[in-house]
Amino acid sequence: MKTVLFLCTGNSCRSQLAEAIVNQTMAEKWHASSAGTHPSGFVHPMTFEVLKEINIDHQGHSKSVEQFRHQQFDLVITVCDDADENCPVWLGSGKRIHIGFSDPAKVTGTSEEILTTFRAVRDQIRSEIIKVLEEEYL
Repeated sequence: MKTVLFLCTGNSCRSQLAEAIVNQTMAEKWHASSAGTHPSGFVHPMTFEVLKEINIDHQGHSKSVEQFRHQQFDLVITVCDDADENCPVWLGSGKRIHIGFSDPAKVTGTSEEILTTFRAVRDQIRSEIIKVLEEEYL
């Protein structure tokens, strides 16, 4: 089984979504973990909500990249893409790539508008990350 680490800054939305989606849909080939360089200390409630909509019951919590510093990974994927955000650098082992997604936690508006953004990011992550991991597995 291959391992992947998803990195972002806060580990509250995008990396959590990626971890949950991979562990649910690709568990026979990949095991995913996620972490942040500056963990928020919580997972955004809408992260859990949009995962439940696709039948994923994620029990994640915000974790520091330091927790994984000495762990071996086959692949490390950074998922933050905002120009003003400090996308983390991975100094451990594993092939490193970047697949950026906008940060749904930064969206303002009504609850429904924010939820729509979380859904869009979830669906982008599900599509793009699965495609990359399927290619990496071959």
